[in-house]
Amino acid sequence: MFEVLVFMFENYFSNHALPEENVIEQELAAAGFEESAITNAFNWYNQLKSMMQQPITTQTAYLQCSRMFAEAELDKIDTESLGFLLFLEQAKVINSGERDMIMDRAMALNGKTVNLEQTRWITMMAMWSDGREKDYLFVEDAVFNPRGLTIH
Repeated sequence: MFEVLVFMFENYFSNHALPEENVIEQELAAAGFEESAITNAFNWYNQLKSMMQQPITTQTAYLQCSRMFAEAELDKIDTESLGFLLFLEQAKVINSGERDMIMDRAMALNGKTVNLEQTRWITMMAMWSDGREKDYLFVEDAVFNPRGLTIH
């Protein structure tokens, strides 16, 4: 399912070019993805969009509080991923509600574990869905560019 999500993001969502869902499904099937993976990916993404549309009040989204991770979260989401999300939250790129939404989508992925690459993709999809591409691109450049931050 994760590979389908990445394919969908790279080919449709990042360009904000969304054909009808049935057209995308046909193209994904033609690309060799299994029907169950396609269905699961659409369900996953539709849940992400639904969560992104829920109002997060300023009062709860920006509270300074500690987050205790559930044992299931610690078992599934690797330490690098949790550190990445906490870094984004401390840098005020995401708020606590967005962090929890990203974690929810990570927990919803098939598979036993979620690594940093998958967490970065989930975060990127969430921020793109919210129209915050530039915020995420800045973070990517600042954190993962071996030469450091590029001034554009």
